[in-house]
Amino acid sequence: MPTCPLCGRPIPPGGGSLHHLTPRLKGGKDGPTVLLHEICHKEIHAVFTEAELARRFNTVAALKACPRIARFVDWVSKRPHAFRSKVPGRRRRR
Repeated sequence: MPTCPLCGRPIPPGGGSLHHLTPRLKGGKDGPTVLLHEICHKEIHAVFTEAELARRFNTVAALKACPRIARFVDWVSKRPHAFRSKVPGRRRRR
């Protein structure tokens, strides 16, 4: 079973989502990708704009260094690996 590089929990079959480290719209179409839990992937896109992801948060280490993502990882790491939840709050506007 693969492991989510953001939260470190195992990803159950069918529970993963491919994340482009540089967004496709910002030149990352053929760039590196990572397999994340769906909830982790949704949190990233709820927090950052595509431009922010391309400029400052285009590595797993940079994502983990963000205080809001670090709080989320601390929270979600205590949940079962198959845990699913809606991302709280409104999504940011695109």
